[in-house]
Amino acid sequence: MYIGEQLIEPSDARLRLSAQLGCRGIVIDTRPAREVIEPDGSWSPAKVAALRRRIDGFGLRLDGMALDVGAILLDSLRAPERAAATAARLRQHIRAAAEGGVPLLKYTVAMVGITRTGVVEGRGGMQCSTFRAADYRPEADARFSYWGTVLPEDGQGGASPLDAKGAPETCGQVMATEAGAISEADGWRAIEFLVSELLPTAEKAGVKLACHPHDPAYPPGGLNGVHHVLGSLDGLRRFVALAPESPSHGFNFCQGTIAEMSTRPTETVLEAIREFGPQKRIFMVHFRNISGGYLDFREAMPDEGSVDMAACIRAYREVGYDGILCPDHVPLSDLDPGRERFFSFALGYTRGLLQAA
Repeated sequence: MYIGEQLIEPSDARLRLSAQLGCRGIVIDTRPAREVIEPDGSWSPAKVAALRRRIDGFGLRLDGMALDVGAILLDSLRAPERAAATAARLRQHIRAAAEGGVPLLKYTVAMVGITRTGVVEGRGGMQCSTFRAADYRPEADARFSYWGTVLPEDGQGGASPLDAKGAPETCGQVMATEAGAISEADGWRAIEFLVSELLPTAEKAGVKLACHPHDPAYPPGGLNGVHHVLGSLDGLRRFVALAPESPSHGFNFCQGTIAEMSTRPTETVLEAIREFGPQKRIFMVHFRNISGGYLDFREAMPDEGSVDMAACIRAYREVGYDGILCPDHVPLSDLDPGRERFFSFALGYTRGLLQAA
């Protein structure tokens, strides 16, 4: 195992910092992928290869890129012709990634973004994104949820996600009130469509598709009629069962998201590691923590939350996971507007756990 980062359009200076912090791998999280995209929306294999070589030049490795699936899931239910066109474009992106030497593409099954209900103050005044199902209101969803790569409002008068509504960076995600009812059957039908459309191409190209589960788990009956079917371990098991023999079908294993599925976050994360690790379904890891659990949590720095992170490191080692550990979802602060300090702290903490283990 080793530490790495997810970066959006990193400058040379930012890549130098990653190298100096001890990172080995980089996952490019730019959505849409402006570094490699052509005017017609296709990816250029030559540009992918150039991006990989650029990252190699800093002593780092391009472990993967984000595959922006846009609104394909919702479109598969509401506008099937548009979904089919998007699937064709995504298949080209997968082939281009393979030609350019990228072994992994991560994607999310979020249709309505990453739902949050507010911000609470953490240690030293940092601002921590929170989700309390009992506090859910559509107007809070609009202000405090993550949409694509757009961050939530910081609770101190900062930019609102609504300011970016409809922008490419929202990755086709909408508010739950805009999505209309999405039943459990609808949710599975959309995911099955995506997997069936993309996985054969990924298998042929030798690319791993790393799925980020639904964040957060929703209560029984959903929110605003929207169900999150990948919001439980049973949901993750059913997802794996869609292609049980495929080496390209697995997870962007977000510890925070899995912790959010349970009132016993450490036990649930360890159970998931010990189940999906031996199956080789953990393709990359979002090594992050939360304080709280199912339907009531706040995001936290990795050293202060409810999950025993050292136990998780030991579990990854036990199951033979040897891939990247990326920090994710650190709190916000006016002292660290670019979040470089907080991500650096998270990287150092993770490196220390690896050395101690």
